[in-house]
Amino acid sequence: MSDTSLTCSNLSFAWPDDTPVFHDLSFTMGTGRTGLVAPNGAGKSTLLKLIAGELRPGTGSVSVAGTLGYLPQSLPLSGDLTVAEVLGVSAVVRALDAVESGDVSEEHFSVIGDDWDIEERTRAQLDRLGLTDLTLDRSLTTLSGGQVISLGLAAQLLKRPDVLLLDEPTNNLDRKARHQLYDVLGDFNGCLLLVSHDRALLDRMERIAELGSSELRLYGGSFTEYEEAVRSEQEVAEKNIRNAEQDLKREKRELQQARERAERRASNAARNLKSAGLPRIFAGNMKRGAQESAGRAGQMHASRVSEAKARLDEAGRSLRDEQRITLDLPDTHVPAGRDLFLGEEMQVRLGNRAVFAEQGIQLSVRGPERIALTGPNGAGKTTLLRLLTGDLALDGGRIKRADGRIAYLSQRLDLLDVDRTVAENFAAFAPDRPEAERMNLLARFLFRGSRAHLPVRVLSGGERLRATLACVLCAEPAPQLLLLDEPTNNLDLVSAGQLESAVNSYQGAFVVVSHDERFLTEIGVNRWLRLADGMLEETGAPEV
Repeated sequence: MSDTSLTCSNLSFAWPDDTPVFHDLSFTMGTGRTGLVAPNGAGKSTLLKLIAGELRPGTGSVSVAGTLGYLPQSLPLSGDLTVAEVLGVSAVVRALDAVESGDVSEEHFSVIGDDWDIEERTRAQLDRLGLTDLTLDRSLTTLSGGQVISLGLAAQLLKRPDVLLLDEPTNNLDRKARHQLYDVLGDFNGCLLLVSHDRALLDRMERIAELGSSELRLYGGSFTEYEEAVRSEQEVAEKNIRNAEQDLKREKRELQQARERAERRASNAARNLKSAGLPRIFAGNMKRGAQESAGRAGQMHASRVSEAKARLDEAGRSLRDEQRITLDLPDTHVPAGRDLFLGEEMQVRLGNRAVFAEQGIQLSVRGPERIALTGPNGAGKTTLLRLLTGDLALDGGRIKRADGRIAYLSQRLDLLDVDRTVAENFAAFAPDRPEAERMNLLARFLFRGSRAHLPVRVLSGGERLRATLACVLCAEPAPQLLLLDEPTNNLDLVSAGQLESAVNSYQGAFVVVSHDERFLTEIGVNRWLRLADGMLEETGAPEV
């Protein structure tokens, strides 16, 4: 395989309303694992679609060496498909069955080609991704969201691609499935380009590509090493700005001093010429000479000021806009040991099926515990959160809640009125706070000026999360128990960092459902629960 597997040349793309996404973007990529990072809306998924041929660039070209595999974020699969059809092996399997039955038609051999081992390769690929119980004739309607994602990846890997594009491949995967995917991708020897907010996955990359509108910057190493490199760049940029500011002040001071010296010299010269009684023509020549000399000195200093301004502007452009949330939330404090929730022998039925084991489950939450609730998809984690809030009634058992407020952030972030502005929603949650205080608090959640007056429906996923957090954490009364259901799903890495900052500022108890192990570590989880096979058990922190 050539060292260059993927080439984008002078790529430009805009949406039908002329909103630009890329302009004159060029890069090459060889074999190895690359993580593609940028804020939401920067065009990561769009770039993958352009490379895969699903979108056409306005100008420029894309070249892929060899076979391309592409797993989009949303799989366009219908429920009536079988596993074999999704994997693209159904025709070969039928031809193999026909040959084994004695039908030696040339058509069957043509369909099989070199894929005589397709069933063995398919079984091995499914097993590696944790899909051991899937048969080729099983319907897609019987699979979970995570199984569909893993199946889609298996379909791409069966192509034996030279270039593999993956868009958020760990979305909806539980911990076991994620680690199986990590292992599979670790063995991939081609050119891998993936978009992900899963930092554990990005830390397994060999390089990080930072996407801009007209540039793709490559950083060698994992995502953690990329973050360290960016921090170092920030420190250098901040130092350069300080130096440039000092230079500009010095040049301005020297320009002013030069002007004052010139004015004094001109005044002294005028007095001296008048007292010397020199001829008018000679005196005029001397005056013009002094003025020209002062003018040249002034131009030199003015030029230095302009150069200092240019250096300051250049240093400023190198500084990244760090959008971090810094909060102080004393109203959320909960005394240690205070009982916030107690559930005994809890049971819920969905139709005729009991969600939990026959004897039910037990759960106590005390302040200010930081609890991670883990477990496989479909185990009932969201159901348990709804029991904590009271949104779901028990079919058996007992529950006791403290008088304090419980706040619940669902996966859908549907807590706010989408037709009202951020500021109006915030006022509804904290009506007794003065308007100036509310606007100051919104600014801390990065809603400054006109951004606070945008309707919620036009916000991006990260912005909607920040608006919801502002309303929940600064509400009156403040919540003593915070419930978070997969809060990092579909968040870019900047937004995930903002979420970490906000949760770390919260002083009450929380229960968070998340497959994002790095996020759970960053927010200081100190109690781990696992819900599986209807049982809720205390566990230690998982090995990352």
